Amino acid sequence: MPPTVSRRTLALAGLAVPLIELAGTGDGPLLTVIAGVHGCEYASIAAVRRWVRGAGRRELRGRVRVVPVLNITAFAARSPFVVPEDGKNLNRCFPGRPDGTLADRLAYDAFRLLIAGSDAVIDAHCGDLVEALYPFTLYDAGPAEDRARELAVAYGLPYALRQEPGPQRAVAGSTSAAAAEAGIPAIIAEAGGCGLVEEAAVRLHVAGLNGVLRLLGMADDDAGVAGRPDPEFLDRSLWLRSSLEGWWEPSVRPGDRVAAGQSLGTIGTLDGAETLETITAPATGVIMFLTSSPAVASDGLLLGLGIAGS
Repeated sequence: MPPTVSRRTLALAGLAVPLIELAGTGDGPLLTVIAGVHGCEYASIAAVRRWVRGAGRRELRGRVRVVPVLNITAFAARSPFVVPEDGKNLNRCFPGRPDGTLADRLAYDAFRLLIAGSDAVIDAHCGDLVEALYPFTLYDAGPAEDRARELAVAYGLPYALRQEPGPQRAVAGSTSAAAAEAGIPAIIAEAGGCGLVEEAAVRLHVAGLNGVLRLLGMADDDAGVAGRPDPEFLDRSLWLRSSLEGWWEPSVRPGDRVAAGQSLGTIGTLDGAETLETITAPATGVIMFLTSSPAVASDGLLLGLGIAGS
């Protein structure tokens, strides 16, 4: 028998955010699935919309809460990375503040009303409008990290990146970091990018979410998740930035393995007459994502390098 499905809006920081709730026919955990923390990450939003329609036709145990688009003002404004009202990256604001700007308050309400109390949290992402990406999951160290690691394996993407708290953490204030500090197993799942709704990326997310249902004992059927290899585990990541503004021309692609000292691309003058800076790999690793736009500012983010081992 399929679950009971309800659709409503949830008031978060004064915004009407869409919420879909599925109540299974038997007892089980509470799974919370969020997408659209960044409003232009369309492949992950499309995948969650598709997945919840399919989940509504399956036999489920437990409960599922789904927010297909959390950062609705960024989605409406086609604003990559940040909340347009305050210019803040929502996924650097968790667990939020009730007395802050819109991003702070949205993170606070989302943590309080969605993440808190969950048995597992999946935050679905992809590369933003100017970001090409190789599929990976991210989870954080903490009391729930063993279960979070299992979620990462169940999602089935090629790489899984573990983050330690502290100054070396590439992403602070994220959904998964805030959940980890509260003892809630959570992952950020990344597939797709460049503002495109690519079918291959959508399918990766749908299969990943089905794998999570299977892991949590919420569904019995495989739903296309059987036979996928375990991810390769990475222990840290380095985010490389430009020193100067100019024309960014990468010489690598997401998923490429690179050696320490290898050239990764250049920053040149807009007239093409001069190379201003050559970007080299500080360590051996794999390119997780890179800025796909040639236009970069001084101290602009260029790429992320995932590294295995300490």
